Order: sequence, then C-alpha cells, then structure tokens
Amino acid sequence: MPEFPDVTVYIEALSERVLNQPIQKIRIGSPFVVRSFDPAIGAAEGKRVLGLPRLGKRIVFALEDDLFLIVHLMIAGRFHWKPKGAKIARKYGQAAFDFPDGTLLLTEAGTKKRASIYLVHGEGPLREHDPGGLEVFDASLDQFREALTRENHTLKRSLTDPHLFSGIGNAYSDEILH
Repeated sequence: MPEFPDVTVYIEALSERVLNQPIQKIRIGSPFVVRSFDPAIGAAEGKRVLGLPRLGKRIVFALEDDLFLIVHLMIAGRFHWKPKGAKIARKYGQAAFDFPDGTLLLTEAGTKKRASIYLVHGEGPLREHDPGGLEVFDASLDQFREALTRENHTLKRSLTDPHLFSGIGNAYSDEILH
C-alpha cells in the first residue's frame, strides 16, 4: 500500500517528468475510478502541472486555473511512466495521463477497485480531501503523544487512523510496532 515514503518517492519521480508540463489528454479505462463530476475530468486537459503536493496518502496535481487533480492509490494502485500514447491495459488499467514526453498510467491490480481520482476547483474543496492527521515528521513529542492518546484505540489502530496521523498505513505501522 503506498504510504508516506512511497508517496514521497512517487512525487519525486513525477516531479522530474510532469512538473511544468501540460496534461495533453486524460483517458479513462474504468469510469469507476473518477469520483467527481464538477468540474468534469476533461477540464484538466491542457493545464500545466504547477506542483505536486501530498495530502495524507494522496498525490495532488496542482494545475493551472486553481484546479487540483487528487489521486488516491489505495492498496493496489500504482503509477507507471510509459512512452507517449501507451495503451491502457484492459485488466488493470484505470486511467492514462498523456504528457508531451510520455504517458502516466494508473493501474490497480487488486480485485477490489478502490483507487480514486477527483478533480476539484479551489483550495476549499481540496481541503475537504485532507483527513487532517498529524504530520509526524513535523510534530513535537507532545503533539505526537496528544494525537496518540486522543482516541481510545489500540496502538496499531491509532497509528493507521488518517485522522490522527498522516501517511502511516498498515505496512509502516507494522514496522513501527516491530
């Protein structure tokens, strides 16, 4: 499952390839991956990628005209950089984002298709996608303690709750507890 370190690596790799580049075309392989309708997903076409912030475990493509393309990979979602115009795989392909120098494919190998793409306009709707968890690397020991003890959960459940801690999921909570 992509979590904080994995999402950070994705953002670094994507920055080299798509930052300041326009999304020339968005092709959808599965209509269920797109979870928003206003603005329409096609509104992102032709817009340059101005930034790639992280929002919890979500990757945000900050676009021109105050548009934000939010991708949540969930458990089995992955990005693949392919030559321009690459086909969307029938079984696993969810979407393709065509850029001048290549195509970013979104695939999901699991049987439960949970990955999602949202397109929102403005900072307000973007903030609605933030679960609000504490950024662990920016937190003091007191802030961490407060978040950890805020709810009556097991330690593992607290660590994996995105409303308490940002970017920690099942795999890294296991590593922390080990």
